[in-house]
Amino acid sequence: MQLVVVGLNHKTASVDIRECFSFSEEQVKAALRHMDTREEIDECVILSTCNRTEMYAVVDDLEDGLEVMQALLRRMSEVQESVEPHLYIYTEERCMEHLFRVSSSLDSLVIGEGQILSQVKKAYSIAREVGMTSTVLNTLFNRAIAVGKKVRTQTRIAYNAVSVSYAAVELAKHAIGDLSTVNVLLLGAGEMSELTARHLVENGVNTVFVSNRRFERAALLADKFKGVAVPFEDFMKSAVKADIVITSTGAPHYIIRTLDVAHLMPKRQGRPIIFIDIAVPRDVEPEVAAIAGVNLYNIDDLEAVVECNIHEREQEARLAEEIIAEELSGLVAKFRYLSYQPTMALLADKAETIRQREVKRALAKLPDCSPEERKVLENMSRMLVRKLLRDPMVRMNEAAMTGNEAPYLEAVRTLFKLDAIGEGGHSEERTCYRYARK
Repeated sequence: MQLVVVGLNHKTASVDIRECFSFSEEQVKAALRHMDTREEIDECVILSTCNRTEMYAVVDDLEDGLEVMQALLRRMSEVQESVEPHLYIYTEERCMEHLFRVSSSLDSLVIGEGQILSQVKKAYSIAREVGMTSTVLNTLFNRAIAVGKKVRTQTRIAYNAVSVSYAAVELAKHAIGDLSTVNVLLLGAGEMSELTARHLVENGVNTVFVSNRRFERAALLADKFKGVAVPFEDFMKSAVKADIVITSTGAPHYIIRTLDVAHLMPKRQGRPIIFIDIAVPRDVEPEVAAIAGVNLYNIDDLEAVVECNIHEREQEARLAEEIIAEELSGLVAKFRYLSYQPTMALLADKAETIRQREVKRALAKLPDCSPEERKVLENMSRMLVRKLLRDPMVRMNEAAMTGNEAPYLEAVRTLFKLDAIGEGGHSEERTCYRYARK
């Protein structure tokens, strides 16, 4: 068993690369179903957000498993150039620690943001639904989700926590200053847009226009914040009145193109406009930035805003790191036993089978043995097996997850002929052997 994660995030890839790896729920399910057909992959979870795409897997052979995982990522993204320089690969304990940091929002663009934990839960739920998780990833993801909750409840990392939407509003304030006379157009009516609208209203903006392909959703969001709903086909008319346009739709293509903005600017009579594109894939064509009077920011530009908040969170992040270290130690100990559990189970089952057979033979030669004497014989035989196996079991457990486990496993299987059980043993023993191989 090898635990591995392959991924990219805002630290390793720019937005134009990340948007190629932003997969829908249906794409993720299709990828997981494909993984289910590959014998190199035992378990798999795919986490895809606007700032990261990661594939967690349990593989028998690391090299073969990585080849399958990277090939699938390339095929899903349809990227022509080499993406390997943007990928990170973590195995075993480093993989566990990485997921703990992700679920605790320590690896997020905005430390302390609250969306990532629900996204981890969703990714795990989808993988379970498809049937691509078992003992290892069930254990890992359940513990990671628990760690994320613990960090948020036992530290102040989430107090006044910023998010991408909050950072977008901070960027607008930095560019304009007082927002009380500012009109804002929001494109998209999802969770990100709602968070953005809330921050805008808290900062006293004059008017919030909301536009969405489904007008009823735009109307609901606009009503919640006393804004104005705009039909999607008419949003450029509202852009004439807006000082800031913030986009966060799920469109797979640009919805604001250079020609649209070129026609818009003369109607504004010299008034500048700010576009803040927090969507992945991007909503605004990059060439829009070259038009006079236009300032365009995308999600990567939010990093500068985030930096201003990092110092406030450093102490809380240190406390979170301590929680993660403690929880990681417990999980490593659990996996240390788990990695040898199938072999231990085979060894214990074989010993128990032999014990029962020899006790039965002994009792056949002692027809006058009393129930009390039978009990003594049973207990003595059990203690002999337990004490004989105790030292091998302890040594195996100590070697687990240290990098030295393979020789121990091979030695135990060879010395006790455990592999032979899988080839010609009893049906119960063959079932246990298959579990060990899994």
